[in-house]
Amino acid sequence: MVRSLPVSFHLHRHPPTSNALDMNNLVVEENIESTSTLTSDCKYGKFYVYDLPPMLNKDLVDNCQDLNPWGSRCDALSNDGFGRRATELSGVVPGNLLQTWYWTDQFASEIIFHNRIKGHQCRTQDPESAQAFYIPFYAGLAVGKFLWSNFSAHERDFHCETMLKWVQNQKYWNRSNGWDHFIMLGRISWDFRRSKDEDWGSSFLYMPTMKNVTRLLIERNPWDYFDVGVPYPTGFHPRTDSDVKEWQNFVRTHKRNSLFSFAGGTRGTIKNDFRGFLLKHCYNESDSCRVVDCSKTRCSNGSSTILETFLESDFCLQPRGDSFTRRSIFDCMLAGSIPVFFWKRTAYYQYEWFLPVEPETYSVFIDRRDVKNGTSIRGVLEKFSKEDIRRMRDKVIEFIPRFIYAEPMDGLENTKDAFDVAIDGVLRKFKEGLRWK
Repeated sequence: MVRSLPVSFHLHRHPPTSNALDMNNLVVEENIESTSTLTSDCKYGKFYVYDLPPMLNKDLVDNCQDLNPWGSRCDALSNDGFGRRATELSGVVPGNLLQTWYWTDQFASEIIFHNRIKGHQCRTQDPESAQAFYIPFYAGLAVGKFLWSNFSAHERDFHCETMLKWVQNQKYWNRSNGWDHFIMLGRISWDFRRSKDEDWGSSFLYMPTMKNVTRLLIERNPWDYFDVGVPYPTGFHPRTDSDVKEWQNFVRTHKRNSLFSFAGGTRGTIKNDFRGFLLKHCYNESDSCRVVDCSKTRCSNGSSTILETFLESDFCLQPRGDSFTRRSIFDCMLAGSIPVFFWKRTAYYQYEWFLPVEPETYSVFIDRRDVKNGTSIRGVLEKFSKEDIRRMRDKVIEFIPRFIYAEPMDGLENTKDAFDVAIDGVLRKFKEGLRWK
């Protein structure tokens, strides 16, 4: 549930009314092609970036070999968070776009955002002129190190508590108690919502100091006003507007031989995992469904199999992952494939700023319970005409710029990417939500 807001505070950001909720749609409706019309004059204000102690960001990356108990994370976090170059995609993507592809880790958003925000034209070096304050804390990297072994609650919360102690001593925190502060968290919201010491994750978002801070996350809690869902990073990081347009043309004209596809694997620890059900369903429809079984095939970074599969499919099945969302949603749409959802929380309640307002214009929804009760996925998808599919694919391709992260620190020339949309949305949210007594 949305937390109650303090009443004895001189600066108020009101939780969403019906009008405030419409703000998400207004951001989405902005012209996709023009960054300059929205941000060149910084009409939503300027932001200041805190200079945190290195142990809260840079040192975590420098010690990348210690972030995972199973191996080094250094390759994954190299190249400013983009990872190593995806040379294995040679022959799969257009040759002159190969340099724009990396094996980007799904949890690298904190590094990507930090590097981009340092070069943003609405960043100010004068905190007195700032309407917002960015906290470049790599909480996901800090917490991720302690998720998989028998660490104490204190160890899992140490970096988070250290950051909050530091920020509470800052003048500009104390003038607003965090209302005009925001942060990027590179893991899902639930990794920061431990309610009991013996449970999973960190208690970062339940710490009182965090209650007013806006958080950008790859998966949000839809019932928390301060959580904002942003796209998982994909491997495509264009250098120019023309890179984006060339990729859009490539996926628009790519020959597709399969009606639908599914890339995923079952989790033996999850009872009645729906992904296992979909795998069986696809194997039974092998003349229409292309399968990548990730319990048998390498699906992590380093393989071109998933991209090739999505490029050759009209539709791609997108059940929930280990949580409600999965990076595959964006890998699928980046390839010009139309996503098929089985939970509304997988996308519709997550990424309102980044995806079309009307879900039916770019996706298909089939309730998972109907599928389990015998509804044929193939039967549903075959009812869409070629014109329907073309129209939906065009909408997916139109929105590609809004869920990719460009390579240049200062963004693309005239195209808004996911970072631009996120920053514009946060600053607009602050400006339209602030009310002085």
